[in-house]
Amino acid sequence: MSEPIQFGVLTVSDRATRGEYEDRGGPAIRDYLGRVVKSEWSDVSKMVTDDVPEIENALRQMCETCCVVVTTGGTGPAARDVTPEATEAVCDKMMPGFGEAMRAVSLLKVPTAILSRQTAGICGQSLIINLPGSPKAIAECLDAVFAAVPYCVDLIDGPFIETNDDHIIAFRPKHARRPSE
Repeated sequence: MSEPIQFGVLTVSDRATRGEYEDRGGPAIRDYLGRVVKSEWSDVSKMVTDDVPEIENALRQMCETCCVVVTTGGTGPAARDVTPEATEAVCDKMMPGFGEAMRAVSLLKVPTAILSRQTAGICGQSLIINLPGSPKAIAECLDAVFAAVPYCVDLIDGPFIETNDDHIIAFRPKHARRPSE
């Protein structure tokens, strides 16, 4: 039997790191993955401050073992919101369509969605996706992009991710590889 697929969950927050409030973003990501991912999986979770070198280090470490790393927090316009900058620094390729899709769906809910700087990129054989900190926004944003995540992971030679079709149907072209191939 193969090892479980590894997902990274990185919470970026000065206040949560200091214990000033409970991290709700990380648990919301894990709950979402629990509903959507059918494949056997486990998570590597970490919390860091809003500090570019600290975020970069955590992302690099997680990308060594995780095929997908999902961050929460640090995507706004405030001076300490630096998650996209750290993500861009560690990525080989940026995937702007992810951010565009997430902002588009969020804009249907709140006019301040245009202030969010969610992004995504490829670091080695890992897909990094930056999400806002709100648990409700996390689910909305992941719903907007997750159908493309398994095929993106296929294209970067990651593990074959199966989804629960009752929540998200992963899109793969007919010619895409299957786990038995």
